[in-house]
Amino acid sequence: MNALTIALQVLVAVCSILLVMTVLFHKGRGGGISDMFGGGMASSLGSSGGAEKTLTRLTVGIALVWIAAIIGLALIMRFNVEA
Repeated sequence: MNALTIALQVLVAVCSILLVMTVLFHKGRGGGISDMFGGGMASSLGSSGGAEKTLTRLTVGIALVWIAAIIGLALIMRFNVEA
């Protein structure tokens, strides 16, 4: 394994953990699993719109990095690039 492959695998692992965490931080929209466990009550209290917007942007950014790392790993494996 070369250094690029290892770096991309570590990046995928870190992004995966961060992506799960940021998705779980989002407030429930209602009618879903969050309502089943009492999330409906908390979501009606409301939160800062700016914080939710920032969290959404962070989640999308992490997801894009995760996708790019996955594609990079796939290309390395497909063409067996030795760097």
